[in-house]
Amino acid sequence: MKSLFDKIWDEHFVATRSDGLSLIHIDRHVLHDLHAPPAFARLQKSGYPLRRPELTVAVTDHTVSTLPVRDVNSSPQGAEFIAATRAGAARYGITLLDLDHPAQGIVHVVTPELGIALPGGTLACPDSHACTVGGLGTLAFATGTTELVHVLATQTLALRRPRQMRIRLDGILPQHVSAKDLILYLIGHVGSSLARGHAVEFSGPVARALPVEARLTLCNMVTELGGRTGLIAPDDTVFSWLAGRPCVPQGAQWDAALAHWRGLQSDDDAQFDHDLTVDCSGLEPQITWGVDPTHVLPVSGHVPDPAGLDQSAREQLERALDYMGLVPGAPLEGVPIDRVFIGSCTNARLSDLQAAAQIVRGRKVAPGVEAAVVPGSSGVKAEAERLGLDRVFVEAGFEWRSSGCSMCAGLNGDEGRMGERIVSTTNRNFAGRQGAGVRTHLASPAMAAAAALAGHIADVRRYSH
Repeated sequence: MKSLFDKIWDEHFVATRSDGLSLIHIDRHVLHDLHAPPAFARLQKSGYPLRRPELTVAVTDHTVSTLPVRDVNSSPQGAEFIAATRAGAARYGITLLDLDHPAQGIVHVVTPELGIALPGGTLACPDSHACTVGGLGTLAFATGTTELVHVLATQTLALRRPRQMRIRLDGILPQHVSAKDLILYLIGHVGSSLARGHAVEFSGPVARALPVEARLTLCNMVTELGGRTGLIAPDDTVFSWLAGRPCVPQGAQWDAALAHWRGLQSDDDAQFDHDLTVDCSGLEPQITWGVDPTHVLPVSGHVPDPAGLDQSAREQLERALDYMGLVPGAPLEGVPIDRVFIGSCTNARLSDLQAAAQIVRGRKVAPGVEAAVVPGSSGVKAEAERLGLDRVFVEAGFEWRSSGCSMCAGLNGDEGRMGERIVSTTNRNFAGRQGAGVRTHLASPAMAAAAALAGHIADVRRYSH
């Protein structure tokens, strides 16, 4: 009667503290340049050594410049963070995927890409989208600075066991409907409160049919769904994808790991606190209209009308409409845009770039639209260039940049201008997230590419070759 979550949690349970929290062993620990410096400083001040430096990896991603040619001085806002991350990694003997490292990239892209995250393992990261690697069957938790220091010092995390939710995805995803469309639909359909604090498992034929990188996208935005973490049971699709990656077991260790991984699925009689079933067969491409990921509609939809809602809901909706500069009842398709951004830990893997390039190939970005592609890792960038995707984008009028969080974080000089409307493949559309006064619409890479070509929010189905 165990769920996938139960099996991984129980295998990693160490003890129960006097305050009732469970101590869970952390198999891998990844940090980034934004939150690593204060944690290193607190660890040094405490006098504790770093418990298992060989299980910890640091990256530079949040504060780095994404200019095609860059160094530490290319992003003045990030220079101090990068220097402190380098110093801390050197002090404690931590592997650092720095700017000049061939594997440098966004933490949630390189962690699965290198095989740092593995099925049935646990992982901690000081970032809200740590749950991305749940797409491999890894149980991952986001940490704050205090929790981060705790992992550095003890290689354990103190947690309250979350409740559990299963979302069964039935049917078949229609053509041109991606994992990003699916998770946006779920956020709009379920909201961000029902799953709050839960470990969410995606199951069903649609989840099993998704390729690995799509599973990573789905689990990435469990955060916006309100969940504590997300999981998909690993299978042969995952095992084949992982085989031979740098940090994955080899030889006899691979055989032993594989034998264990094959048992990582929820038992038929496993119990969940919430059990939902969603028919995915009729889904359209999705796009957000407001200032919260729950403000989402199919691309054929119309801007909601606050009339008839209770006062609190009406005022909230009116504020969102005012910020976004939208008229109630107007169609979403056709709303003019200023910029397109394809990147982030949600949608900057090779398959994401391939999906966008398929729409863009042989076409041109609309006049007056600024468009950029930021690969999720240096490895993704190199492979995309080997396949000629960079030329497809550049010839269409996109800017081709270096790997980093870029406009998703807005901490490195990559921001929109006041009043700009952006179609973005990122995970959050909060007011000001991509720059003061910037209006963000979240969408899939293919939908973002279609918008760049049209100069307005567009239905990707009209642009398929």
